[in-house]
Amino acid sequence: MSSSAERFSVMRTSLSWLSVLLIASAVTSTTLAEDRLSVYVVNYPLKYFAERIGAEHVSVEFPVPAGEDPAFWKPTAEMIAAYQRADLILLNGASYAKWIATATLARSRLVDTSREFADHLVAGGNVTHSHGNTGAHAHGNFAFTTWLDFNQAAAQAKAVMEALARMRPDIRASFERNFEVLQSEFMALDAELNVMARKAANRPLLASHPVYQYLARRYALNIKSLHWEPDRVPEESEWTRLAAMQREHAAKWIIWEQAPLEASVQRLNAMGIGSVVFSPAANQPERGDFMTVMRANVANLGRALD
Repeated sequence: MSSSAERFSVMRTSLSWLSVLLIASAVTSTTLAEDRLSVYVVNYPLKYFAERIGAEHVSVEFPVPAGEDPAFWKPTAEMIAAYQRADLILLNGASYAKWIATATLARSRLVDTSREFADHLVAGGNVTHSHGNTGAHAHGNFAFTTWLDFNQAAAQAKAVMEALARMRPDIRASFERNFEVLQSEFMALDAELNVMARKAANRPLLASHPVYQYLARRYALNIKSLHWEPDRVPEESEWTRLAAMQREHAAKWIIWEQAPLEASVQRLNAMGIGSVVFSPAANQPERGDFMTVMRANVANLGRALD
């Protein structure tokens, strides 16, 4: 009897401790969730930067629907209200996310991540055209895919780190460590692309769309842009313009934002032009993440520069 009573006592003590541990774990999880900074962003690169740097200390929202161009997306009133409730709103700058200019948002919560190099933004040419689900639109006064210069991407990530650290100075060291790892990855990509570009100095290239200005400037790439959409075959007049362009800019490769239709690929091949994909990754990819997409981009571009 005494042995059974002892076993029961031990079991009851163990269950009591288990209950305490479960309650403590639940309280800790709730506290962590409540302590997370609410961060809203205007494109996927910023979401990736914030999640890499903030880790478990942030809850990052990128509400742009799949298939929408974040640069020209127009949020509903309810979505703007969600941005207003955020602790931080990460902006890309360079005329990105046009809706920001007319929305009422607390200036103290806005972080322009490209502010450090605002004096070195590339003029966008104010070209009007249409693609995707956004209809006709103008690219505005500045080229805005700033992160395709990996040195600038690192600067934007640093701005994210500094903003998080201002909100939570008690864990600044954690944010700094995470940023340093991310920065080293950007610098590795930057160095790799610089080496490839130097070997192919001034080689003519085409781009399906004018989104590679910062890529071209940083890595001294000789790119001329078309206005071709990957999900449709260009009209005959566009092929005629391409043939005329080829006489002065004899490119053997065209860079696409996403995989083009096979009919376009085959006709380009007949003209002696190959196709490679260099995705800006403004939207969250279906597979992988921002860094895996950029590594694939560099490898793809290597085919055109080899």
